Amino acid sequence: MRQARDAAVAALAAAGVPDADVDADLLIGHLLGLSRGGVAARLVIGDRLTREDAATLDGLVRRRAAREPLQHITGRAPFRSLDLAVGPGVFVPRPETEQVAQLAIDALRAVADPAPVAVDLGSGSGAIAIALATEVPHARVWAVEKSPDAFPWTRRNVEESGADNLTLVFGDLADALPELDGRVAVVVSNPPYVPAAELPADPEVHRHDPDAALYGGEDGLDVVRVLSRRALALLRPGGTLVIEHGERQSEAVAAVLAADGWRAIAHHRDLTTRDRATTALR
Repeated sequence: MRQARDAAVAALAAAGVPDADVDADLLIGHLLGLSRGGVAARLVIGDRLTREDAATLDGLVRRRAAREPLQHITGRAPFRSLDLAVGPGVFVPRPETEQVAQLAIDALRAVADPAPVAVDLGSGSGAIAIALATEVPHARVWAVEKSPDAFPWTRRNVEESGADNLTLVFGDLADALPELDGRVAVVVSNPPYVPAAELPADPEVHRHDPDAALYGGEDGLDVVRVLSRRALALLRPGGTLVIEHGERQSEAVAAVLAADGWRAIAHHRDLTTRDRATTALR
C-alpha cells in the first residue's frame, strides 16, 4: 500500500493536481471504504493491496491525473457536516461556500420567529439548503433548481438528508415561489457569476462543472440582477439576502443592490481573505 500510495502521489503531482498527497489518500480510502485516518493507520502497519485493488487504484489515479474532479470519481462531496452525492451535471460545492451558508444560518437563527422561512435560489446539489434545514431545524426551507441535469442530484441529496422541513421545487429563480412573497426571512444563493469571457483557472471547473452554474453573462452579474429583484419580493421587511460572488465583484454587486433599494449592504471575506459574499437587508 505504501508503494502504491507513493506512486499515486507522484503521478498526481506530475499532473499538477493540488494537494496530491491528500487526493491519493482519499482515492485509496474510496477504494477500501476507509477514512483518511484509516488509510494512515493501514500505511503504518504496512498493509498490502490485493492485485485487483492495485489495478483499480491505478485507474482511479489516471482519472484524477486527467483532472477529472475527485468528487466525480468518488461520487461524493463534503460540505460542512454533510456528505453529498455529486457527479456530471451538477456544480461541485466548494469549501468557500460553507462560509456563505454560515452567513445565512446565522441570519436565520437570529430571526425571532418559531418557524422562520428561508429560500435557496439555484440550489444545485442542495448543499446550502440542506445545511440550513439540518442546522436550523425549526426553520422551514425551500430549495429551487431549474436545471434538468442538476435537479436529480438535488432531489437525491434532499431525500438522503431526511430533512422534513425542506421542500424542493423545480423552477426558475426569476419567478419562484410567488406564494411566499413577503413571508421569507432569508434568501441565499450561489448564482453563476463568472464573466462569459473568463475561463476558470482549474481544469476541474471549466471542463466539468456545468456552464449554467458558472457563467453569468458579460459581466457575470446577469443572474445577480434577477436574484436581487426576486429576493425583494420574497423577503419580508428586515429580511436578509446572502449572495456568493467572485472576489473582484463586491463593488459591482453592491451597486446592483443599492440601485434596487437594498439596505445595510455588507461584504464578507472567505478564509483566504478574498471578498466572497455580500449581504443586504430588505
